[in-house]
Amino acid sequence: MAARALIHVPKTAKKGEVIELRAMISHRMETGQRQGVNGEAIPRDIINRLTCTYEGVEVFSAELFPAVSANPFVSFYTVAVQSGVIVFTWIDDAGAKQVATAEITVS
Repeated sequence: MAARALIHVPKTAKKGEVIELRAMISHRMETGQRQGVNGEAIPRDIINRLTCTYEGVEVFSAELFPAVSANPFVSFYTVAVQSGVIVFTWIDDAGAKQVATAEITVS
């Protein structure tokens, strides 16, 4: 996939605080319905799944479809329960994975 992923996770939070997690990945999200300059269909190439885990527990997942724009941006909330690692994983049609991680300190 070799895409560039940008994530935003607060560096610190208080236990029980609701935090916003944001993620964007650069990807052209080709639907497979357009034609190239040679008149042939451009093959479909989309990110079809995004998951987010917080210390190994899945806190968010989404299935993406061809109608999603290029460079998809996702924002969601979770509760800060403990210090640890938050992992975002994107998977595309070819099965390629892009992973981005961030640490959060909860006091």
